[in-house]
Amino acid sequence: MHEMSLCEGIRTVIEDQARTHDFARVSRLRVEIGRFAGVEKKALAFAFDVVMRGSPAEGAELEMIDLPGRAMCYDCMKEVEIDDRLSPCPDCGGGKLMPQGGDEMRIKDMEVA
Repeated sequence: MHEMSLCEGIRTVIEDQARTHDFARVSRLRVEIGRFAGVEKKALAFAFDVVMRGSPAEGAELEMIDLPGRAMCYDCMKEVEIDDRLSPCPDCGGGKLMPQGGDEMRIKDMEVA
C-alpha cells in the first residue's frame, strides 16, 4: 500500500512546517489528487489516521480534492479534460493526445492552531 508512504511524506512536510511556522496542531489538511495519480482514497484516509498519530496532525480532518485528467490534443491543438488516459479528444474525437496533468498529488493547504 503506497498510500502509507505518501502519508509518511505528508507527515514530514507537516512536522517541518510546524517547526518553521511555530504551530502545534493541524485541524484540517486539504490535498489535491489527480485522476491519474493512482491513489486509492479509502486507503489514503486509513493511512492518514494511522501515520498522523503522535504528530501535529493527529485527529485532523483530511479533505481530498479531485483534479481532472488533462491532455493536449494534437489533432485540434487544444488542452482538454479526459476521463481516461486512452480516451479520445472530447472536442474533436481525435486520438493523438499527450497527457498534461492529472497524475499529481500535493498539499493544497492546512488549517493550523
